[in-house]
Order: sequence, then C-alpha cells, then structure tokens
Amino acid sequence: MSEEKSLNFIEEIISQDLAAGKYKSILTRFPPEPNGYLHIGHAKSICLNFGLAKSFGGSTNLRFDDTNPAKEDIEYVDSIKEDVKWLGFEWVKECYASDYFDQLYSFAVQLIEKGLAYVDDSSAEEIAQQKGTPTVPGTGNAFRNRSIPENLELFAGMKAGKYADGEKVLRAKIDLASPNMHMRDPLLYRIKRAHHHRTGDAWCIYPMYDFAHGQSDSIENITHSVCTLEFIPHRALYDWGIEQLGIYPSHQYEFARLNMTYTVMSKRKLLQLVEEGHVESWDDPRMPTISGMRRRGYTPESIRDFCDRIGIAKRENIIDFSLLEFCVREHLNKVAQRRMVVTNPIKLVITNFDKGEEILHSENNPEDPNAGTRDVPFSNELWIEREDFMEEPTKKYFRLGPGLSVRLKSAYIVTCESFEKDEAGNITKVFASYNPDSKSGQDTSGIHVKGTLHWVSAKHAVPVTLNEYDRLFSVEDLSSADGDFKDYINPNSLKAVKAFAEPALVNDTLDARFQFLRKGYFYQDKNSTKDNLIFNRTVGLKDAWAKEQKK
Repeated sequence: MSEEKSLNFIEEIISQDLAAGKYKSILTRFPPEPNGYLHIGHAKSICLNFGLAKSFGGSTNLRFDDTNPAKEDIEYVDSIKEDVKWLGFEWVKECYASDYFDQLYSFAVQLIEKGLAYVDDSSAEEIAQQKGTPTVPGTGNAFRNRSIPENLELFAGMKAGKYADGEKVLRAKIDLASPNMHMRDPLLYRIKRAHHHRTGDAWCIYPMYDFAHGQSDSIENITHSVCTLEFIPHRALYDWGIEQLGIYPSHQYEFARLNMTYTVMSKRKLLQLVEEGHVESWDDPRMPTISGMRRRGYTPESIRDFCDRIGIAKRENIIDFSLLEFCVREHLNKVAQRRMVVTNPIKLVITNFDKGEEILHSENNPEDPNAGTRDVPFSNELWIEREDFMEEPTKKYFRLGPGLSVRLKSAYIVTCESFEKDEAGNITKVFASYNPDSKSGQDTSGIHVKGTLHWVSAKHAVPVTLNEYDRLFSVEDLSSADGDFKDYINPNSLKAVKAFAEPALVNDTLDARFQFLRKGYFYQDKNSTKDNLIFNRTVGLKDAWAKEQKK
C-alpha cells in the first residue's frame, strides 16, 4: 500500500490480518444478483472489492447470487460481466451460487441432523406474526418440535417436489427471543417452481440469500466478505451458519453504500422506469446504470476516480451527483478530441474570400501534445451560432456585430460589414471580410481581438443530432420526497437538437470522446450511423445544473 494515502478501515483490517499471518493472501468477491443491470452504487462495490485485492496482492471472484430464478436472467449475467470488464477489472474465478446447490442442500441436511433446522408448514403471514416484534419475543409453533427423522423426510419431500409452492419452508432453529430479529428462526429454504437460467428445472427448492451467501463465501475460501451497512444485522446469521457447520471461517465486513443526489439506487425502481417506458432501456444515458453511463460517454477511469474520491466509510451519507460529473469532466478534458458543431445556425458570408475553399488545420486536444491536428475545410459561407451575432452590441460584447472583429477558431480574423433580415425581422445572413494575413499560427496582421468563435463550413457541414441530457429527477433527495418517486421525473431530461458539424466526425471512430467547442463533451450513440450521426452529451463544460438551481 502507498505510504502517502491513509488506509480506510477495511484496508487497516486487512493489513493487520496479513501482518499477523492470518492469511497468506486475501480473496474477495463481488456477488451481484443477476436480476437487473448494475448501477453506480455497484461500481463502488466493484472498485472496493477488486481494488482491495489488487492493493494487497490478492484476487477476486465474480459470483452470481442466482438463488431467485423468477427474477433472474442470462441477459443480466452477460451485462454484469461486461460492466466489470469495462471498469477495468478481471476476476480469478467466475462462480454461481447455483454451482453449490448440492452442497448447500447437504449443509441444510447437516443442520437438521444437529437439531438446528426444521420444516415449518406455517404461511408467511403466520411466521411473521410468530416472530414477535423488536420488543416482544417470538413464539414457537408445533412444527418447531418436529423430530429430526420427520424433518429429514419432509425436507427430502420438498426437494422431490411433493409439496406446492409456499406450502412448507425450512427454518433455522436458533432463538425466538433474540434481540436480533434476523436470528429468530430465519428461513433457509423455500419451495419455488421457477425455471432457472442455469439449472433449468432440476430444483424446485432454493436457498434464501442469508443461507447461500455465507456458505458460498466459505466454499470459495473468501477471506474478507465486504457488504453494505444494511447487512449488519445479517452478520450474526452469517457467522452462526459457518460456526455450526464447522466450515471455512469467512468473515463479513460492512461499509456505507453509495447514495447520490437526483437519482435512485434501487434495481426495483430502475426496473419500473424501464418497464413503464419512462426511459428507453436499462442503458438509457439518463439512467445511473453502468451501461447507461457507458453509452452516455462516461469513462471507466472517471468512475474509478469518483469511487476513490468518495472513499469508504461506516456512516451513510449522500454524494452530490456533481462530483461524479466533475470526475468525468476532468478526465475528458485530457482525452477528448476537439470538434466544432453549430446548433442554432446563422450564415456568415465572407465577401472577400475568393479561393473557393481552403483546408485548415486545427489541434485535436490542446491538453495533449501528441494528439496531433485534423483537416478542417474553410469556405466563403460558414455557419456560426446565432448567439454569436448581435445587431446592437453591448459594451462588453466581444463577438460579432456591425463593425466588430473576431477570430474564427483555427482560421482568420473577420470583421462584420452588414447583415440581412427576413420579413419577420430575423437575421438571416451576416456579411464580413477576412484579413488574409491573420491566419491562425501564421498571423502577421498585428490585429488583436478578444473573441474567438467556432464555425462550420456550410457546404461541408454534416447534419447531426445532439441528445442533450439533464438530471432524470428534479429533486435532490428522493428518499425524503413525498409520494411516488416517478412523480419527480424531470420532463426536460432529454432534448434532441439538430446541428451542423465539421466533416471530420463522419470518419471518427465510434469509441472516440469529443469536446464540441463551447458545447460540452459528447459521445457517439450506439444507434448512430454515418448517414444519421447521433451524439449524446456526456457532461457540460461547467456545472450548469448547480448554477441553474441558484437562480
């Protein structure tokens, strides 16, 4: 570990364990349930688990907690693997809880044989009532006193499919008066006839998460099992199962999950947004999913930087979404190719340019001396932004207006001579002259101007669509908002804008990152084609949202 950076509490634990010789090397795991796409909260867990292993010379398993087949799908498995790889991590073993179904069943039989588990015929409502409350102990039922042979026979019958879904469950026999509600005879197995994406119809009983998780960690010899804070009450059952079975003593550690402003971190709620058509798909660029962020143009480097900046804590807090955007902006500034795109065009006619056209050269990225230059065609008719011309310029207006001069980016200095209007009073054309001695990089004109405008040659311009994204929700903290979370969906979260772009974009690679000058950072959408170029705004050049909220 680096001496310069202080260790978080989990790193301190691992350092002490290794120093004491408790382990020769560490093994962590990332254990998602394949019932949806991963989001930015999972990215924090991925970076933590894989990052811990990398820092201490260990390794990480990717294990799918596939114990609830009704909600799981191979589509989610594939998307999770893609997300983890895209973030820059590799797992040493790809595992599935379903790999251990036979072994988990055997563990359950061992608990029955020790008198520590029993088959209960009660309904879910009856079991909940019998558990009592945090201040009132639970009460046992007649099924709790079943003999070991009877429980073994009934459990075998559950596995064999003799009983209907919900007719019986297997419960641990622990302590109905425990102050920890999770220890009041928790469920270990339930009957569920659902086709499993890996085991098919071989099983009709499935282990509960609390039973499968600790035992799966133990089977894999996981040294440090890292969970979020809501699993603190579950740790006692995790330890109980390992102790009673006498298996490898994996141990659970908890950290604060990631909560962020202006978004939700619930796969159930994200699924609602998809199924009800509030967003296009799981990878809609407005979604907090890793696939959505990838499609929007976020970089894995920026997400890893974000996860590193927010750190690992023991206390819940809410992180400002702007911090993630800051990290994205910081990285893209270093790697994004610069291009010129005009969104609200007005024609600029250069009256004294008689060359027909000229190929100019513009730098791809001023932050990267190795990024080189690109060819940009220049002609006597250009598109400029309508906001870059003012009929009656104000005192500190440094763009185009009658008699005013500006530099055209990577081109020449031009001076406005006149303009035309249509019958409605809208300006349709601006006429200007250029100084041939003012060419960028070769300027001998001696003229100094304060403004620089981006532009696109009209006859070379390529039509593009810009998807300008904003926050998906309009309130900062959805957890404290009244009513249905969907009531706070921002109706202006997506605006499709038609624009003109320089022709270099046609031949740029699909994975290239762009800064459209004065517009923001953009990334080509997966549905984009050479005949229909579509770019998603990844993030603005500045935090426009925060500025807007202060008005």
